[in-house]
Amino acid sequence: MKPHVAFLPSPGMGHMIPLFQLAKKLTLQHGFRVSFIVITTGASAAQNQFFNSAAAISPDLSIINLPAADVSGIISDEMRAVTQIAVITRESLKPLKPILAELKPSSLVIDIFTTDAIDTCTELKIPVYSFFTASTALLTLSLYLPTLDREVEGEYVDLPAPVEIPGCRKMRTADLLDQVKDRTNDEYKWYLLHVSRLPYTTGILVNAWDDLDQHRIKALTENPFFKNLPTPPFYPVGPLIKDDEIILTEKDAKILAWLDSQPRESVLFVCLGSGGTLSSRQLIELAAGLELSRQRFVLVARPPTDASGAGAYFSVGSGGGHEDADSLSVYFPDGFLDRTRGVGLVVPAWAPQMAVLRHRSTGGFLSHCGWNSTLESLVCGVPMIAWPLYAEQRMNATMLVEEVGVAVKVAADAEEEVIGREEIGRVVRAVMEGEEGKVIRRRAGELKENAQKASENGGGLSRFVDICHLDI
Repeated sequence: MKPHVAFLPSPGMGHMIPLFQLAKKLTLQHGFRVSFIVITTGASAAQNQFFNSAAAISPDLSIINLPAADVSGIISDEMRAVTQIAVITRESLKPLKPILAELKPSSLVIDIFTTDAIDTCTELKIPVYSFFTASTALLTLSLYLPTLDREVEGEYVDLPAPVEIPGCRKMRTADLLDQVKDRTNDEYKWYLLHVSRLPYTTGILVNAWDDLDQHRIKALTENPFFKNLPTPPFYPVGPLIKDDEIILTEKDAKILAWLDSQPRESVLFVCLGSGGTLSSRQLIELAAGLELSRQRFVLVARPPTDASGAGAYFSVGSGGGHEDADSLSVYFPDGFLDRTRGVGLVVPAWAPQMAVLRHRSTGGFLSHCGWNSTLESLVCGVPMIAWPLYAEQRMNATMLVEEVGVAVKVAADAEEEVIGREEIGRVVRAVMEGEEGKVIRRRAGELKENAQKASENGGGLSRFVDICHLDI
Protein backbone atom coordinates (compact mmCIF):
# COMPACT_ATOMS: atom_id res chain seq x y z
CA MET A 1 0.00 0.00 0.00
CA LYS A 2 1.36 3.41 -0.99
CA PRO A 3 1.81 6.00 1.74
CA HIS A 4 -0.59 8.89 1.12
CA VAL A 5 0.85 12.21 2.33
CA ALA A 6 -0.99 15.52 2.12
CA PHE A 7 0.86 18.84 1.92
CA LEU A 8 -0.39 22.23 3.09
CA PRO A 9 1.93 25.19 2.38
CA SER A 10 1.41 28.83 3.35
CA PRO A 11 0.77 31.47 0.69
CA GLY A 12 3.88 32.65 -1.18
CA MET A 13 6.16 30.94 -3.68
CA GLY A 14 8.98 30.77 -1.14
CA HIS A 15 6.82 28.44 0.96
CA MET A 16 5.15 26.50 -1.84
CA ILE A 17 8.18 25.59 -3.95
CA PRO A 18 10.18 23.60 -1.35
CA LEU A 19 7.07 21.74 -0.17
CA PHE A 20 6.18 20.95 -3.76
CA GLN A 21 9.71 19.73 -4.52
CA LEU A 22 9.46 17.33 -1.58
CA ALA A 23 6.00 16.22 -2.71
CA LYS A 24 7.28 15.58 -6.21
CA LYS A 25 10.31 13.65 -4.97
CA LEU A 26 8.14 11.45 -2.75
CA THR A 27 5.86 10.73 -5.70
CA LEU A 28 8.40 10.15 -8.47
CA GLN A 29 11.27 8.56 -6.51
CA HIS A 30 9.63 6.85 -3.55
CA GLY A 31 6.26 5.67 -4.86
CA PHE A 32 4.07 7.85 -2.61
CA ARG A 33 0.63 9.21 -3.35
CA VAL A 34 0.43 12.93 -2.63
CA SER A 35 -2.42 15.40 -2.23
CA PHE A 36 -1.07 18.95 -2.48
CA ILE A 37 -3.53 21.39 -0.92
CA VAL A 38 -3.18 24.96 -2.21
CA ILE A 39 -4.40 28.18 -0.61
CA THR A 40 -5.78 30.18 -3.53
CA THR A 41 -6.81 33.35 -1.68
CA GLY A 42 -4.89 36.24 -3.24
CA ALA A 43 -2.86 33.86 -5.42
CA SER A 44 -0.15 35.55 -7.51
CA ALA A 45 0.26 35.12 -11.25
CA ALA A 46 3.41 33.09 -10.60
CA GLN A 47 1.53 30.70 -8.31
CA ASN A 48 -1.24 30.14 -10.85
CA GLN A 49 1.27 29.51 -13.63
CA PHE A 50 3.31 27.17 -11.44
CA PHE A 51 0.42 24.91 -10.47
CA ASN A 52 -1.13 24.92 -13.94
CA SER A 53 2.07 23.33 -15.25
CA ALA A 54 2.50 21.08 -12.20
CA ALA A 55 -0.83 19.30 -12.54
CA ALA A 56 0.44 16.84 -15.18
CA ILE A 57 3.56 15.63 -13.36
CA SER A 58 2.11 12.32 -12.12
CA PRO A 59 -1.30 10.69 -11.63
CA ASP A 60 -0.20 10.08 -8.03
CA LEU A 61 0.23 13.82 -7.37
CA SER A 62 -3.07 15.68 -7.06
CA ILE A 63 -3.45 19.46 -6.75
CA ILE A 64 -6.38 20.39 -4.51
CA ASN A 65 -7.33 24.06 -4.53
CA LEU A 66 -8.98 25.39 -1.40
CA PRO A 67 -11.84 27.80 -2.17
CA ALA A 68 -10.72 31.41 -2.09
CA ALA A 69 -11.77 33.09 1.16
CA ASP A 70 -13.29 36.54 1.28
CA VAL A 71 -10.78 38.61 3.24
CA SER A 72 -11.78 41.98 1.81
CA GLY A 73 -13.11 43.19 5.15
CA ILE A 74 -10.20 41.77 7.16
CA ILE A 75 -7.00 42.52 5.23
CA SER A 76 -5.73 46.08 4.94
CA ASP A 77 -2.72 47.64 3.23
CA GLU A 78 -1.43 48.76 6.63
CA MET A 79 -0.95 45.14 7.76
CA ARG A 80 2.59 43.80 7.59
CA ALA A 81 3.31 40.80 5.36
CA VAL A 82 3.27 38.07 8.04
CA THR A 83 0.02 39.38 9.49
CA GLN A 84 -1.56 39.24 6.04
CA ILE A 85 -0.23 35.71 5.46
CA ALA A 86 -1.50 34.53 8.85
CA VAL A 87 -4.97 36.03 8.38
CA ILE A 88 -5.32 34.75 4.81
CA THR A 89 -4.23 31.29 5.95
CA ARG A 90 -6.59 31.14 8.93
CA GLU A 91 -9.58 32.16 6.80
CA SER A 92 -8.63 29.81 3.96
CA LEU A 93 -8.31 26.77 6.25
CA LYS A 94 -11.88 26.90 7.56
CA PRO A 95 -13.06 24.15 5.12
CA LEU A 96 -9.97 21.99 5.77
CA LYS A 97 -11.49 19.39 8.12
CA PRO A 98 -14.01 17.83 5.68
CA ILE A 99 -11.37 17.84 2.93
CA LEU A 100 -8.89 15.92 5.09
CA ALA A 101 -11.63 13.61 6.33
CA GLU A 102 -12.40 12.69 2.72
CA LEU A 103 -8.75 12.39 1.63
CA LYS A 104 -7.76 10.26 4.65
CA PRO A 105 -3.99 10.89 4.28
CA SER A 106 -1.62 8.86 6.43
CA SER A 107 0.14 12.12 7.40
CA LEU A 108 0.09 15.87 6.69
CA VAL A 109 3.10 18.11 6.01
CA ILE A 110 2.50 21.74 6.98
CA ASP A 111 4.79 24.74 7.10
CA ILE A 112 5.32 27.55 9.57
CA PHE A 113 2.07 29.48 8.99
CA THR A 114 -0.37 26.58 8.53
CA THR A 115 -0.17 25.32 12.11
CA ASP A 116 -3.94 25.83 12.54
CA ALA A 117 -4.16 22.41 10.87
CA ILE A 118 -2.62 20.75 13.94
CA ASP A 119 -5.85 20.86 15.95
CA THR A 120 -7.84 19.54 12.99
CA CYS A 121 -5.41 16.67 12.49
CA THR A 122 -5.46 15.83 16.20
CA GLU A 123 -9.23 15.33 15.92
CA LEU A 124 -8.78 13.19 12.80
CA LYS A 125 -5.79 11.29 14.25
CA ILE A 126 -3.49 12.34 11.38
CA PRO A 127 0.23 12.79 12.23
CA VAL A 128 1.49 16.28 11.36
CA TYR A 129 5.04 17.11 10.23
CA SER A 130 6.27 20.67 9.89
CA PHE A 131 8.50 21.53 6.94
CA PHE A 132 10.42 24.59 8.14
CA THR A 133 11.26 26.22 4.81
CA ALA A 134 13.76 28.77 6.16
CA SER A 135 17.30 28.27 7.46
CA THR A 136 18.42 26.27 10.48
CA ALA A 137 19.55 29.61 11.96
CA LEU A 138 15.95 30.80 11.98
CA LEU A 139 14.66 27.43 13.17
CA THR A 140 16.85 27.51 16.28
CA LEU A 141 15.79 31.09 17.03
CA SER A 142 12.13 30.20 16.46
CA LEU A 143 12.23 27.26 18.87
CA TYR A 144 13.95 29.50 21.43
CA LEU A 145 11.55 32.43 20.90
CA PRO A 146 8.86 31.38 23.44
CA THR A 147 11.60 31.25 26.09
CA LEU A 148 12.88 34.68 25.06
CA ASP A 149 9.33 35.99 25.18
CA ARG A 150 8.95 34.80 28.79
CA GLU A 151 12.36 35.89 30.04
CA VAL A 152 13.07 39.20 28.29
CA GLU A 153 11.31 42.46 29.04
CA GLY A 154 11.21 45.17 26.41
CA GLU A 155 12.45 44.85 22.83
CA TYR A 156 15.05 42.28 21.80
CA VAL A 157 16.80 44.86 19.61
CA ASP A 158 17.55 46.87 22.78
CA LEU A 159 19.41 44.02 24.46
CA PRO A 160 22.98 45.05 25.38
CA ALA A 161 24.49 41.84 23.98
CA PRO A 162 23.81 39.32 21.21
CA VAL A 163 21.10 36.70 21.69
CA GLU A 164 22.56 33.44 22.99
CA ILE A 165 20.61 30.48 21.61
CA PRO A 166 21.62 27.27 23.44
CA GLY A 167 24.34 25.37 21.59
CA CYS A 168 24.46 27.91 18.72
CA ARG A 169 26.55 30.87 17.66
CA LYS A 170 25.56 34.16 19.21
CA MET A 171 23.13 36.17 17.07
CA ARG A 172 23.52 39.93 16.76
CA THR A 173 20.29 41.78 17.50
CA ALA A 174 20.67 43.63 14.17
CA ASP A 175 20.40 40.24 12.41
CA LEU A 176 17.13 39.20 14.08
CA LEU A 177 14.29 38.71 11.68
CA ASP A 178 12.05 41.72 11.18
CA GLN A 179 9.03 39.98 12.70
CA VAL A 180 10.53 39.94 16.21
CA LYS A 181 11.92 43.48 16.27
CA ASP A 182 8.65 45.04 17.41
CA ARG A 183 6.88 42.97 20.07
CA THR A 184 3.89 45.32 20.13
CA ASN A 185 3.00 44.62 16.51
CA ASP A 186 0.50 41.91 15.51
CA GLU A 187 3.13 40.43 13.21
CA TYR A 188 5.23 39.41 16.22
CA LYS A 189 2.22 37.90 17.97
CA TRP A 190 1.29 35.83 14.91
CA TYR A 191 4.85 34.62 14.46
CA LEU A 192 5.19 33.68 18.14
CA LEU A 193 1.88 31.81 18.01
CA HIS A 194 2.92 29.68 15.05
CA VAL A 195 6.47 28.84 16.20
CA SER A 196 5.22 27.98 19.70
CA ARG A 197 3.30 25.11 18.09
CA LEU A 198 6.38 23.49 16.50
CA PRO A 199 6.97 21.15 19.49
CA TYR A 200 3.46 19.73 19.02
CA THR A 201 4.24 18.24 15.61
CA THR A 202 5.34 14.66 14.99
CA GLY A 203 8.57 15.82 13.34
CA ILE A 204 10.33 18.85 11.86
CA LEU A 205 11.79 18.82 8.37
CA VAL A 206 14.30 21.48 7.31
CA ASN A 207 15.73 22.28 3.89
CA ALA A 208 19.38 21.80 4.82
CA TRP A 209 21.89 19.00 5.16
CA ASP A 210 24.25 17.98 7.95
CA ASP A 211 27.48 19.47 6.58
CA LEU A 212 25.94 22.84 5.68
CA ASP A 213 25.24 23.84 9.30
CA GLN A 214 26.72 21.17 11.54
CA HIS A 215 26.74 23.07 14.84
CA ARG A 216 23.06 24.10 14.72
CA ILE A 217 21.92 20.66 13.58
CA LYS A 218 23.94 19.17 16.43
CA ALA A 219 22.33 21.62 18.87
CA LEU A 220 18.83 20.72 17.67
CA THR A 221 19.45 17.02 18.22
CA GLU A 222 21.79 16.99 21.25
CA ASN A 223 21.58 20.21 23.28
CA PRO A 224 19.62 19.74 26.56
CA PHE A 225 17.48 22.83 25.93
CA PHE A 226 16.09 21.54 22.63
CA LYS A 227 15.80 17.96 23.90
CA ASN A 228 13.75 19.14 26.88
CA LEU A 229 11.28 21.31 24.91
CA PRO A 230 10.84 18.60 23.67
CA THR A 231 11.89 19.15 20.06
CA PRO A 232 10.29 16.50 17.82
CA PRO A 233 12.49 14.26 15.65
CA PHE A 234 14.46 16.40 13.21
CA TYR A 235 14.94 15.56 9.50
CA PRO A 236 17.43 17.55 7.36
CA VAL A 237 15.89 16.75 3.95
CA GLY A 238 17.80 19.25 1.79
CA PRO A 239 18.82 20.42 -0.59
CA LEU A 240 15.37 20.59 -2.18
CA ILE A 241 15.29 23.07 -5.05
CA LYS A 242 13.58 23.46 -8.40
CA ASP A 243 15.29 20.77 -10.45
CA ASP A 244 13.58 21.01 -13.82
CA GLU A 245 12.68 24.62 -14.52
CA ILE A 246 10.84 24.78 -17.82
CA ILE A 247 11.58 27.71 -20.14
CA LEU A 248 8.03 28.82 -20.82
CA THR A 249 8.35 32.17 -22.54
CA GLU A 250 10.11 33.88 -25.39
CA LYS A 251 11.60 36.28 -22.83
CA ASP A 252 13.20 33.37 -20.93
CA ALA A 253 14.71 31.99 -24.12
CA LYS A 254 16.20 35.40 -24.98
CA ILE A 255 17.87 35.61 -21.57
CA LEU A 256 19.56 32.24 -22.04
CA ALA A 257 20.53 33.08 -25.63
CA TRP A 258 22.22 36.26 -24.36
CA LEU A 259 24.08 34.24 -21.73
CA ASP A 260 25.20 31.79 -24.41
CA SER A 261 27.14 34.62 -26.05
CA GLN A 262 29.05 35.62 -22.87
CA PRO A 263 32.39 34.26 -21.59
CA ARG A 264 32.43 31.59 -18.90
CA GLU A 265 31.71 32.82 -15.34
CA SER A 266 31.68 36.45 -16.49
CA VAL A 267 28.08 37.48 -15.70
CA LEU A 268 26.67 38.70 -12.39
CA PHE A 269 23.04 37.68 -11.92
CA VAL A 270 21.16 40.32 -9.92
CA CYS A 271 17.83 39.12 -8.54
CA LEU A 272 16.31 40.05 -5.18
CA GLY A 273 13.84 37.20 -4.88
CA SER A 274 10.24 36.64 -5.83
CA GLY A 275 8.97 39.43 -3.58
CA GLY A 276 11.90 41.83 -3.17
CA THR A 277 11.80 45.46 -4.24
CA LEU A 278 14.07 48.49 -3.76
CA SER A 279 13.38 52.14 -3.09
CA SER A 280 13.59 54.60 -5.98
CA ARG A 281 16.90 55.99 -4.76
CA GLN A 282 18.38 52.54 -4.09
CA LEU A 283 17.47 51.24 -7.55
CA ILE A 284 19.29 54.20 -9.11
CA GLU A 285 22.37 53.50 -6.98
CA LEU A 286 22.29 49.80 -7.85
CA ALA A 287 22.15 50.53 -11.58
CA ALA A 288 24.93 53.13 -11.30
CA GLY A 289 27.06 50.71 -9.28
CA LEU A 290 26.66 47.96 -11.86
CA GLU A 291 27.74 50.41 -14.56
CA LEU A 292 30.74 51.54 -12.49
CA SER A 293 31.85 47.94 -11.96
CA ARG A 294 32.30 47.43 -15.74
CA GLN A 295 31.18 43.83 -15.29
CA ARG A 296 28.61 41.92 -17.33
CA PHE A 297 25.25 41.50 -15.62
CA VAL A 298 21.67 40.31 -15.84
CA LEU A 299 19.47 42.57 -13.71
CA VAL A 300 15.94 41.46 -12.80
CA ALA A 301 14.18 44.76 -12.10
CA ARG A 302 10.82 45.78 -10.74
CA PRO A 303 9.27 49.21 -10.30
CA PRO A 304 10.60 50.62 -7.02
CA THR A 305 8.57 51.05 -3.87
CA ASP A 306 9.51 53.19 -0.91
CA ALA A 307 7.15 51.34 1.43
CA SER A 308 8.67 47.87 1.97
CA GLY A 309 11.48 45.63 0.79
CA ALA A 310 8.83 42.92 0.35
CA GLY A 311 6.71 45.09 -1.92
CA ALA A 312 6.15 42.41 -4.57
CA TYR A 313 5.44 39.48 -2.23
CA PHE A 314 1.75 39.22 -3.11
CA SER A 315 2.10 40.13 -6.80
CA VAL A 316 5.06 38.01 -7.86
CA GLY A 317 5.00 37.02 -11.51
CA SER A 318 3.12 40.13 -12.53
CA GLY A 319 5.09 42.63 -14.55
CA GLY A 320 3.04 45.50 -13.18
CA GLY A 321 2.61 46.85 -16.68
CA HIS A 322 6.35 46.69 -17.39
CA GLU A 323 6.77 43.97 -19.97
CA ASP A 324 10.09 45.15 -21.47
CA ALA A 325 13.26 46.78 -20.16
CA ASP A 326 12.65 50.08 -21.96
CA SER A 327 9.45 50.62 -19.97
CA LEU A 328 11.57 50.54 -16.79
CA SER A 329 14.05 53.14 -18.05
CA VAL A 330 12.36 55.93 -16.11
CA TYR A 331 13.55 54.32 -12.86
CA PHE A 332 17.24 54.16 -13.89
CA PRO A 333 19.89 56.86 -14.31
CA ASP A 334 19.49 58.75 -17.60
CA GLY A 335 21.00 56.78 -20.46
CA PHE A 336 21.75 53.68 -18.32
CA LEU A 337 20.13 51.19 -20.70
CA ASP A 338 21.91 52.65 -23.73
CA ARG A 339 25.33 52.81 -22.07
CA THR A 340 25.16 49.22 -20.77
CA ARG A 341 23.56 47.65 -23.83
CA GLY A 342 25.50 44.53 -24.77
CA VAL A 343 27.31 44.43 -21.41
CA GLY A 344 24.18 44.17 -19.32
CA LEU A 345 20.71 42.75 -19.78
CA VAL A 346 17.74 44.22 -17.87
CA VAL A 347 14.84 41.82 -17.38
CA PRO A 348 11.45 43.02 -16.10
CA ALA A 349 9.98 41.39 -12.99
CA TRP A 350 10.93 37.73 -13.34
CA ALA A 351 13.62 35.43 -14.73
CA PRO A 352 14.18 31.64 -14.84
CA GLN A 353 16.52 31.73 -11.85
CA MET A 354 17.71 28.12 -11.80
CA ALA A 355 18.41 28.15 -15.54
CA VAL A 356 20.47 31.33 -15.13
CA LEU A 357 22.38 30.06 -12.08
CA ARG A 358 23.20 26.79 -13.86
CA HIS A 359 24.45 28.56 -16.98
CA ARG A 360 28.21 28.37 -17.61
CA SER A 361 28.40 32.16 -18.10
CA THR A 362 27.06 32.97 -14.63
CA GLY A 363 29.90 33.82 -12.25
CA GLY A 364 28.16 35.54 -9.37
CA PHE A 365 24.76 36.09 -7.77
CA LEU A 366 23.67 39.32 -6.08
CA SER A 367 20.88 37.98 -3.89
CA HIS A 368 18.53 38.97 -1.08
CA CYS A 369 19.59 35.73 0.68
CA GLY A 370 16.15 34.19 0.91
CA TRP A 371 16.66 30.54 1.78
CA ASN A 372 15.41 29.08 -1.51
CA SER A 373 17.69 31.36 -3.53
CA THR A 374 20.58 30.59 -1.18
CA LEU A 375 20.20 26.84 -1.67
CA GLU A 376 19.89 27.24 -5.44
CA SER A 377 23.12 29.23 -5.50
CA LEU A 378 24.93 26.68 -3.32
CA VAL A 379 23.75 23.73 -5.41
CA CYS A 380 24.98 25.51 -8.56
CA GLY A 381 28.30 26.49 -6.97
CA VAL A 382 27.82 30.23 -7.58
CA PRO A 383 29.43 32.73 -5.15
CA MET A 384 27.16 35.41 -3.76
CA ILE A 385 26.89 39.08 -2.99
CA ALA A 386 24.60 39.31 0.03
CA TRP A 387 21.96 42.06 -0.12
CA PRO A 388 19.36 41.16 2.55
CA LEU A 389 16.03 43.02 2.44
CA TYR A 390 13.52 41.67 4.95
CA ALA A 391 12.37 38.78 7.17
CA GLU A 392 15.29 36.50 8.21
CA GLN A 393 17.55 37.47 5.31
CA ARG A 394 20.05 39.37 7.49
CA MET A 395 20.80 36.30 9.59
CA ASN A 396 21.13 34.23 6.42
CA ALA A 397 23.56 36.78 4.97
CA THR A 398 25.68 36.74 8.13
CA MET A 399 25.74 32.95 8.07
CA LEU A 400 26.80 32.87 4.40
CA VAL A 401 29.57 35.43 4.91
CA GLU A 402 30.96 34.54 8.33
CA GLU A 403 30.25 30.82 8.67
CA VAL A 404 29.81 29.21 5.25
CA GLY A 405 32.27 31.47 3.43
CA VAL A 406 30.51 31.74 0.08
CA ALA A 407 29.43 35.38 0.10
CA VAL A 408 30.51 39.00 0.45
CA LYS A 409 28.11 41.47 2.02
CA VAL A 410 27.41 44.97 0.73
CA ALA A 411 27.49 47.72 3.36
CA ALA A 412 25.36 50.83 3.57
CA ASP A 413 27.03 54.16 4.28
CA ALA A 414 26.85 54.85 8.03
CA GLU A 415 25.06 58.14 7.43
CA GLU A 416 22.86 56.98 4.57
CA GLU A 417 19.91 54.62 4.26
CA VAL A 418 21.04 53.37 0.87
CA ILE A 419 24.04 51.41 -0.37
CA GLY A 420 26.08 53.74 -2.55
CA ARG A 421 27.15 53.12 -6.13
CA GLU A 422 30.87 53.13 -5.23
CA GLU A 423 30.36 50.36 -2.65
CA ILE A 424 28.29 48.34 -5.11
CA GLY A 425 30.89 48.71 -7.84
CA ARG A 426 33.68 47.74 -5.43
CA VAL A 427 31.96 44.59 -4.18
CA VAL A 428 30.92 43.49 -7.68
CA ARG A 429 34.52 43.81 -8.93
CA ALA A 430 35.82 42.00 -5.84
CA VAL A 431 33.55 39.01 -6.43
CA MET A 432 33.83 38.84 -10.20
CA GLU A 433 37.57 39.43 -10.66
CA GLY A 434 39.31 39.97 -7.28
CA GLU A 435 41.17 37.67 -4.92
CA GLU A 436 38.26 37.68 -2.47
CA GLY A 437 36.04 36.42 -5.27
CA LYS A 438 38.45 33.57 -6.02
CA VAL A 439 38.33 32.41 -2.39
CA ILE A 440 34.55 32.33 -2.12
CA ARG A 441 34.28 30.80 -5.62
CA ARG A 442 36.43 27.87 -4.49
CA ARG A 443 34.31 27.49 -1.38
CA ALA A 444 31.12 27.62 -3.45
CA GLY A 445 32.50 24.82 -5.62
CA GLU A 446 33.17 22.71 -2.54
CA LEU A 447 29.62 23.27 -1.27
CA LYS A 448 28.25 22.28 -4.68
CA GLU A 449 29.95 18.88 -4.42
CA ASN A 450 28.86 18.58 -0.79
CA ALA A 451 25.24 19.32 -1.67
CA GLN A 452 25.30 16.74 -4.45
CA LYS A 453 26.57 14.06 -2.07
CA ALA A 454 23.90 14.95 0.48
CA SER A 455 21.21 14.66 -2.18
CA GLU A 456 22.52 11.29 -3.36
CA ASN A 457 22.88 9.88 0.17
CA GLY A 458 19.31 10.68 1.19
CA GLY A 459 20.12 11.52 4.81
CA GLY A 460 17.13 12.84 6.70
CA LEU A 461 14.85 12.32 3.72
CA SER A 462 15.44 8.56 3.81
CA ARG A 463 14.53 8.51 7.50
CA PHE A 464 11.39 10.55 6.82
CA VAL A 465 10.35 8.15 4.04
CA ASP A 466 10.77 5.22 6.42
CA ILE A 467 8.65 6.97 9.08
CA CYS A 468 5.89 7.68 6.52
CA HIS A 469 5.66 3.96 5.75
CA LEU A 470 5.21 3.30 9.48
CA ASP A 471 2.40 5.92 9.63
CA ILE A 472 0.19 3.93 7.23
